[in-house]
Amino acid sequence: MAARVLVEVGNIARFADRNRFAPWTGTAPLVASSGEQVRHRLSRAGNRRMNHMLHIVGTTQIRLDTPGGAYYRRNLADGKTRMEAMRGLKRRISDAVYRQLVADARAADIEEFGTGPGGHCGATHQSSAVDLPPHIDTSDQPLPGPAKPTLQPSPPSRKPTAKQSLERAG
Repeated sequence: MAARVLVEVGNIARFADRNRFAPWTGTAPLVASSGEQVRHRLSRAGNRRMNHMLHIVGTTQIRLDTPGGAYYRRNLADGKTRMEAMRGLKRRISDAVYRQLVADARAADIEEFGTGPGGHCGATHQSSAVDLPPHIDTSDQPLPGPAKPTLQPSPPSRKPTAKQSLERAG
């Protein structure tokens, strides 16, 4: 399941927070209230494969003695239906997956670049304000003299000028 989650999600940085990740996984409930009755229903939007994987993980957590199973049973004891309790469990699993993917991405950045979140690639501990001016390369130096023209001169115009037209007429 973990490999399939990684393939489906790709780069976790495209999601600003867990509240943006949840609709993509289809675990953010939609309000389906009418009058004074407040209800939520399953969102059919989002990545259905990801939602299915979270459902399988949730079912496994319910069967085993895990914190997710305890959360599900606590919701049932509070009077929620089995579907509502499963929807809440899938959202909690979605949040946990998001947290883990973000933590893994940060660890990979630190390992690859030696910086934490917000660090810059190739940053040094020395201040650039006191460094010597950079070496000027030959392409950065000004060229001596005027530049050579790159356009060919246009051939003389065959259309008579206003002065030539007056001389002929006159």
